[in-house]
Amino acid sequence: MSKRFYITTAIDYLNGQPHLGHAYEKIVTDVIARARRSLGEEVFFLTGLDEHGQKVQQAALAEGKQPQAYCNELAADWKAFAKKLELTNDDFVRTTEPRHKKFVQDILAKLHAAGQFYTKTYKGFYSTKEETFLTDKDRLPDGTFDPAFGEVIELEETNYWFKLQEHQQWLIDYLETNPTFVQPDYRRNEVLGFLKNNVLEDLCISRPALRLNWGIPLSFDEDYVTYVWFDALVNYISIPAAHGDPVVNAALDSAFRASPSALELWPADIHIIGKDILKFHAVFWPIMLKAMGLPLPKQILAHGWWQKDGAKISKATGNIVEPIPIINEWGLDAFRFYVLRELDIGPDGNWTDAGFKARYQAELANGLGNLVNRSLSMLKRYRDGVVPARSDELAADAGKVAAETRALLEQNKLQAALLSIWSLITRANQYVDQTAPFKIAKDPTQAKRLDEVLYNLAETCRVLAVLLWPFLPGTAARIYSQLGAASSPDKFSAANWGGLTAGHKIGEPAPLFPRKDD
Repeated sequence: MSKRFYITTAIDYLNGQPHLGHAYEKIVTDVIARARRSLGEEVFFLTGLDEHGQKVQQAALAEGKQPQAYCNELAADWKAFAKKLELTNDDFVRTTEPRHKKFVQDILAKLHAAGQFYTKTYKGFYSTKEETFLTDKDRLPDGTFDPAFGEVIELEETNYWFKLQEHQQWLIDYLETNPTFVQPDYRRNEVLGFLKNNVLEDLCISRPALRLNWGIPLSFDEDYVTYVWFDALVNYISIPAAHGDPVVNAALDSAFRASPSALELWPADIHIIGKDILKFHAVFWPIMLKAMGLPLPKQILAHGWWQKDGAKISKATGNIVEPIPIINEWGLDAFRFYVLRELDIGPDGNWTDAGFKARYQAELANGLGNLVNRSLSMLKRYRDGVVPARSDELAADAGKVAAETRALLEQNKLQAALLSIWSLITRANQYVDQTAPFKIAKDPTQAKRLDEVLYNLAETCRVLAVLLWPFLPGTAARIYSQLGAASSPDKFSAANWGGLTAGHKIGEPAPLFPRKDD
């Protein structure tokens, strides 16, 4: 048994329908998972839903439903969304599942027994929207609280608190000696700046059941439920435990330890998250794991937010991007391509409908689609679809791009990898213009030259299918099908030049990205 490449999305809070930001995070994670599989690694990709907490309870009651029934209905929509995006996730966690709830209770009991928690009475301000306690440091200069906190109420209550402050210097040292732990670098610098300029306050890990009963009860005090973030973060290890992960189960003496189909997953290789939840993942989560006696994840990779037309995406203002109608009209791969090509992992991005259409026409229809269609159509027309003898004119170009793409995928640089792949598409389209096969086809004395050109074009299309598979899996599969290839383009090793053999009969060419005229 060997450790799998374990990658996760953040689990999504279940108080509404999925939007562009959710789609982007899941697609980024899916591309990295597919890329690692293509490179020969065994992968475990986890996504799912965060179903507890006050906001979920309030949303359910507002619709006249019990929280569990409300969650079950919405969870079906989110699972359908994952299917619509054709995610290759290996598991889908819901924090209301018994396997997760039992594990959370076991961890809380272990940490409580180890003296990691204490009780204290808090008197101050509380944000219901963010489910967090506020201090004077959260106030704006005029004394009010940021509207992002929603309704802020005064509260006095006793809760259980987790000792964070005593680990503050350890975490600073860890971040400084492990520079790739949080990426991009400027996100790591944000975390270090926060830790060096603030005294880390202990974390309240409970809520009184009298105020909030929609949560996992504390195993050592039934009058309280678990704070939603402590519950949610634990999904990253509760699911490995359920799959029999030996590292997690040995450290926590879990009941899942004897699983016959055990997988080695922990530590996670990458947590993909949005920049807004960086503190929870880069501050709270490492300290939680340290207290549990578990190794930290290898990397936290934080992406930015999307705007639309230069303004904040907001249901209230109607400035939204609906992924499913776009996918239904333009195709899944066109949607995947735009979000990956438009926005690198890290900065914020801006969706424009005009930009989407422009990239579709220029890069997909006129770039990739035109190259594949005319290359295979000429092979069909001039050689009855039979692949001629091997020729290596474009082999060096294809090899260079394959090597670049591999290196970039290993660094999770998805946008740069797409740019590299498109340089080969541009080169091949230039090659068509330079060699003019439609002209030399008219001269019988240039039959050998035509064979060379047709081979180089068809083989470049095959290599492109392999390189594109993590990004545009449906398109890659269609290229392989049109080439008459019996296998799938899902192994990066197949990007080596020369995979098409003389005498092979291709299939029927068809447009990959039909042009859409306004």
